[in-house]
Amino acid sequence: MAEDPVALDLKGIASFTDGFIICGGLQRRHTQAICDAICETLAGEGASPGHVEGYALGDWILIDFADLVVHVFTPESRAFYNLERLWGDAPRIVVDGAERRKERGRQAIRKG
Repeated sequence: MAEDPVALDLKGIASFTDGFIICGGLQRRHTQAICDAICETLAGEGASPGHVEGYALGDWILIDFADLVVHVFTPESRAFYNLERLWGDAPRIVVDGAERRKERGRQAIRKG
């Protein structure tokens, strides 16, 4: 499962895509597994990326679906590149389920 997903609406802001999804993995193998899962899931919907960059290193994987670009970072790379700040003018889109998972995690910690 991807860590801290953020979706940005770039319509009218960027000419090369309509949106970004930015998420993280705990380490390189995790980011590669997230990339694989995204590509497999969207392939089942008939979508395949036009380009994937950074998979071999796994620190920052970019998956280009044209209208949507997915960025999968390790924690260190995400903090360094800080795309959320760079594209801070872009409206955020609520990622379904992300906040509920965080809240369930908080509840489990309180119970535990």
